Amino acid sequence: MKGTKIILGFFVFVVLIFAAYAVLRTVPIDNCGENGTGPACIELQPGFSIDYYAENIEGARSMALSPNGTLFVGSLNTGKVYAIPDRNGDNKTDEVIVLAEGLDMPNGVAFMNGSLYVAEVSRVSRYDDIEARLENPPEPVVVNGDFPSDRLHGWKYIKFGPDGKLYVPVGMPCNVCEGEDERYGTIMRMEPDGSQLEIFARGIRNTVGFAWHPETEELWFTDNGRDWLGDDSPPDELNRAPEPGMHFGFPYCHAGDIPDPEFGGLRNCSEFTPPEVKLGPHVASLGMTFYTGTMFPEEYRNQIFIAEHGSWNRKIPIGYRVTLVRLENGTPVSYEPFAEGWLQGLAAWGRPVDVLVMPDGALLVSDDINNAIYRISYS
Repeated sequence: MKGTKIILGFFVFVVLIFAAYAVLRTVPIDNCGENGTGPACIELQPGFSIDYYAENIEGARSMALSPNGTLFVGSLNTGKVYAIPDRNGDNKTDEVIVLAEGLDMPNGVAFMNGSLYVAEVSRVSRYDDIEARLENPPEPVVVNGDFPSDRLHGWKYIKFGPDGKLYVPVGMPCNVCEGEDERYGTIMRMEPDGSQLEIFARGIRNTVGFAWHPETEELWFTDNGRDWLGDDSPPDELNRAPEPGMHFGFPYCHAGDIPDPEFGGLRNCSEFTPPEVKLGPHVASLGMTFYTGTMFPEEYRNQIFIAEHGSWNRKIPIGYRVTLVRLENGTPVSYEPFAEGWLQGLAAWGRPVDVLVMPDGALLVSDDINNAIYRISYS
């Protein structure tokens, strides 16, 4: 009898789980596209709209824009780098050009003085005079090929800072550990020719997005928290590094006040710089940008947009959205969703990766699962 009750109870539990999933999975969104996918599923504030800027970009990840308006896009697992011109200015791509393929996780792209910089796991290369040769790209010049070759957290996000230097992060080659190489868990920077490589900031598990405040020129960056501390711990981080030499706690302390179970006894959280904002736990915060356009209402000027790729180390998924961090006098005062709907119940049809402000003020969002670039505009 007791065994029968246990079996019956387990059966009821399973039925409830599937019922909950069915309810979550079928939550309707007005005008949502076929099968619950597509830009019509994305929820935005009144006045904003979203549409495709480009489609069929396999594994679209980090983005960089040339002054002439060519969008360059890196990938991760496809090994490709793309060029996406909009020659007629209609806010949609004219074509998708594969500039390079067979590369080693070419996630990061940056543009400077007519050259495209591409970051692979262990090197950064440069493609000179690239816009004149989109159909016949030149052989790349290796700028610096001495980065660690670890593939776990080895993909890189790169960007030129206001000091003219190229910033290149080196992620930790683990979930949590003390790196044997001092370059692990850092943001580094170097001259455009690859010289004078130095560590700018330490104690960073894995950043795949950073930007500089338009007025103060201080570096802000996202950081992905460690896994396997539970569904709700630790949160991801939004950090600020106004000067070189700062340490942000990893692997000893997470989010400013959570000692690591294994390494927390070695250092005290008070020794490190805490985050400016504790983001959602396991949301996989990636690309970020300050809004510098004039299309959106004035309240968005110099505010931070973050692409949250979405959780995997969590029973109930979260993230899969673009969030907004509002600042007042340079200090964060709120953290809220801006665009969401890529996650429908417990299933995601898209995963935002990077955000980029266009010259007209629209916001581009890349998606490496739906293989697309979206354009968010306001009128």
